Amino acid sequence: MIMVNNRDICFEFDKLHEECGVFGISTLPGSDIDPVYETFTGLFSLQHRGQESCGIAVNDRGVISYHKDLGLVMDVFHEKLLQRLKGNAAIGHVRYSTTGDSIKENAQPIVVTHIKGNLAIAHNGNLVNANELRHQIEMAGGIFHSSNDSEIIAYIIVQERLGSKSIEEALMKAMRRISGAYSLLIMSPRKLIAARDPNGFRPLCMGKVAGHYVFASESCAIDAVGGEFIRDVSPGEIIVIENGRMRALDSGLHAKKAFCSFEFIYFARPDSILEGVSVEKVRQEMGRSLARENFADADIVVGVPDSGISAAIGYSLESGIPYGVGLIKNRYIGRTFIQPVQGQRERAVKLKLNPLSANINGKRVVLIDDSIVRGTTSARIVSALREAGAKEVHMRISSPPFLNACYFGTDVPDNDALIAYNNTVDETARVIGADSLAYLSREALVSILGAEGCAVCDACFTGNYPIAPPSASEKNIFGNRIINIV
Repeated sequence: MIMVNNRDICFEFDKLHEECGVFGISTLPGSDIDPVYETFTGLFSLQHRGQESCGIAVNDRGVISYHKDLGLVMDVFHEKLLQRLKGNAAIGHVRYSTTGDSIKENAQPIVVTHIKGNLAIAHNGNLVNANELRHQIEMAGGIFHSSNDSEIIAYIIVQERLGSKSIEEALMKAMRRISGAYSLLIMSPRKLIAARDPNGFRPLCMGKVAGHYVFASESCAIDAVGGEFIRDVSPGEIIVIENGRMRALDSGLHAKKAFCSFEFIYFARPDSILEGVSVEKVRQEMGRSLARENFADADIVVGVPDSGISAAIGYSLESGIPYGVGLIKNRYIGRTFIQPVQGQRERAVKLKLNPLSANINGKRVVLIDDSIVRGTTSARIVSALREAGAKEVHMRISSPPFLNACYFGTDVPDNDALIAYNNTVDETARVIGADSLAYLSREALVSILGAEGCAVCDACFTGNYPIAPPSASEKNIFGNRIINIV
C-alpha cells in the first residue's frame, strides 16, 4: 500500500498509472484560435492520463503566465480564469505522480525565469538518473521548489542555455545529460518546442488545427480540438515551431526503440492512434489471441471497464461466447481514492464497479481485464460477481504476468508489490478467488505488436530493460520527499 502522511492511498485500487499527459499549441497573432481554450479541451481529453493535478501556461508576446492546481481539469479551470489567460501559444499538463508528492508545487507546467528569458516545460515520463543530476545541482547551490524530476530537466536546460545560442541548442545539450523516459513540450518567449527521448518510451504526436501546429500525448486530443493528425514525434527528435513555421532537428541521440507496451494494453484511450496503430484494434486482437490460447467454457464474456472491454469483445468474437455488460462503472468517481480504513476501501470498490446481476446471475463468466498488478481489485471484482450470482468466474488477462518494476513512468517501483512476482498462476487464482486464471503469452503480445511494426519495451514482463534501471540507493530519488512505499 502507498502511504502519504501516514494515510494509505488506493490508486484505482491496484491499477497501473501513467505519469501524465501533455498538450501544446502555437498560433499566429490575430488568429481566431484561442490557444488556452484549445489546451483546456486537449487536457480534458487526456484526463485519463492524470487525475491528480493539472495546469496551463500561456505565452503573451514573451510574457508567460500560468495557472495550476490539484484536481481534475474541470475543477481547476473555470470560465473566468480561462478568459484571463491570454496569449498566442500555450502548453498544458495533467499529472499523476510516480515521483514526487501529491502537492501543488509538483503540478505542471513548470515555469521559470532565467537570465536569458522565460521558460515553461511540461514533461511525461521518468528519468533514471534524476538522483545523480539533482545531487550535482544541489551541490552547486541549486534550490528546488518541487520533488519531481521534471524540475531537474528545466534546471539543466537553463544551465545549458547560458552557453547556447538558442533554446533548442540548449535542449539538445540537456538531452545528452538526462536519461530515461521523456516526452517534452517547452515554451520560450518565441518558440514552442516538442522533444522525445531516443528510446521513444512515451507517446507524443503532432497535428494541425486551422493551420496551426499542435502537439499531444495522444491523437485523441488532436481529434478533440478538431485538428488533423500529422505524425508521431520520432524518438530523439526535436521539433521547433516559430512564427508558424516548423523545423525538425535530429538530436544525434540514437537508441533501440522501446515504446511502452502498456500504452497499448491499458494507458491510452482506445480511440487513439499510437505509433501509427489503432489502440482499439490492438486490444481486440489481444482478446482474440487470449481466446485462442486460453479458452474457457462459459456463458458470457465480461470486460472490466474501461480498458478490459476491447479485449473482451475480441475474446467473444474469437470464442463465440456472447459478450455482455456485467459491470457498471460509476463515471463520477475519479481514479484516486484516499481511504484510511479497509472497510471504506471496499466500499469504494463497490461505488466504482457494480455487478449487473441480471446479466450474470446463474452464469459461467469469463472476466477479461488488461492486467493484474497487486491483485486486490481483481479479488474484489471476482467476489462481487459471485455475490451477484455468477456460478463460475474464469479470469483472463490480456497481457503477460507483470513481474518486474517499471522505471520509465509507471507507479510500480518494487517487484514485491506485484502479485505475479510472488505467486504462481494457480496461486494467484486462489488469492483472487477465480475458478481459473490465464494470461496472454508474451509470444502472442510480441507477435501482435510486431505485426503492426511496433518495437516495444516489455521489461515489466521480461526484466530486459532498454536502459539500465537505477540502483537500489537511487530509487527513492528525493529521499523522504517522495511517496513512501511500505
